[in-house]
Amino acid sequence: MNVQITFLPSGRSVTVRAGTTVLDAARRAGVPIRTRCDGKAACLMCKVTTPHSSPGLSPLNDNERYKLAGLDRSGTRLACQARVFGRAVVEVPEDPFRAAVRRQMMRQAEDDELW
Repeated sequence: MNVQITFLPSGRSVTVRAGTTVLDAARRAGVPIRTRCDGKAACLMCKVTTPHSSPGLSPLNDNERYKLAGLDRSGTRLACQARVFGRAVVEVPEDPFRAAVRRQMMRQAEDDELW
């Protein structure tokens, strides 16, 4: 069975086999999700959020629940552990380096407007 997952804020969607990890689906969709451990739940860098508790994702497994230490209550999931079993939507946070560059560029633009 194939299922669709949509990644925000890019809006990219991809159809994958049921049971595919969110991380693998993101790779297939060309959506970058940071990771160092290659999907072993060791680095905790692949956090994504699920708006409105996306029903298309697998329930938290024990390893993911332990690693998230309560963050799951706010909709946070590990992309390497969460699996897609139905239509799902996940939000990928902005890369920290890109976010810093964007903020700096915004500050520079504001400064330029003042002169």
